[in-house]
Amino acid sequence: MTLTSIATFVVGLVALVAGAEGLVRGAARIAARTGLSSVVIGLTVVAFGTSTPELAVSANAVLNESGDLAIGNVVGSNIANVLLILGLSALVGGGLVVAQRIVRIDVPIMIGASILILLLSLDGTLGRIEGAALVGLILTYTVWTVRSARAENAEVTAEYDDALDPESLRRTPLVVDIALVVVGLGLLIGGARWMVNSASTMAADLGASDLIIGLTIVAIGTSMPELATSVLAAIRGERDIAVGNAVGSNIFNLLAVLGASAVIADGGVVVLETVQKFDLPVMTAVAVACLPVFLTGYLLSRWEGAVFVAYYVAYVTYLVLTATGSAAFEPFRAAMVGFVMPLTLLTLGVVGVRSWRGRAEART
Repeated sequence: MTLTSIATFVVGLVALVAGAEGLVRGAARIAARTGLSSVVIGLTVVAFGTSTPELAVSANAVLNESGDLAIGNVVGSNIANVLLILGLSALVGGGLVVAQRIVRIDVPIMIGASILILLLSLDGTLGRIEGAALVGLILTYTVWTVRSARAENAEVTAEYDDALDPESLRRTPLVVDIALVVVGLGLLIGGARWMVNSASTMAADLGASDLIIGLTIVAIGTSMPELATSVLAAIRGERDIAVGNAVGSNIFNLLAVLGASAVIADGGVVVLETVQKFDLPVMTAVAVACLPVFLTGYLLSRWEGAVFVAYYVAYVTYLVLTATGSAAFEPFRAAMVGFVMPLTLLTLGVVGVRSWRGRAEART
């Protein structure tokens, strides 16, 4: 692996993150001028804007016939958004309070979208028609989100107002906001091209597949905007925004990023058997795990955040051991499947049942 490819990847990552930041700032300010509420801006422009790196990288990857990198980027980013980003946010924020709306609506939608992608991938391809249907679903979800957000309670509205400060958004000259959007898009496109090219080079130099690089290095890199937004929101006490940003970005990744990639790819996006049998099920299981965890008092506690981060480290370790053919792979796999995962599921199940019983008793 040459220093040139590493430097190109880092430069591309910096450009990607800076581009996403500029695009989100400019778009949020323009949206604020139209009179949209801070809740709507937060749930759409900010949440989806932080996923533009995944969109830029995946679209660039399929155009360069690196479909494995494209789907690895989305699947890896979604796993990182929940396990790494929400886990770290819960650790530094002393736990995350989860809004009932997210538990009742957004998490089930994320789970449903994950299962849908898993089912559509069983034939080994996400075709153009399927991609167009996914894009249609994200447009429908966005319209519905905007309409339902107008009915949010005063507490949630105040939190978004405090985080975004819509009045300050309107003070910047319009020409500056337009310039931020244009420059941001340029940096996103350029950064994505540099990242994709350098990632493919690194994969070849390391003897790893584009898929492994996409699931790890590229996925973490493109998740940096979500990481920064969610962790800072948790530190500031804006804990609804931290969770909503990660969940909203996952929905966008599945429906918009994969959908658009399938539409523009010649013949659709090919889904390898290993992705069908391991990575997509892991992504779906992680999404499903959010529901019982969030239901425990509508809270992602600090210890649950630590479990999330530990599982992300275990997942990346699994990928590295698989890619390198290490002798430690089988003992590691046996320990995870036979002991760690069952114990975690049992613990979370007990906590969930106790929380449900406590709320049921409180209602009676």
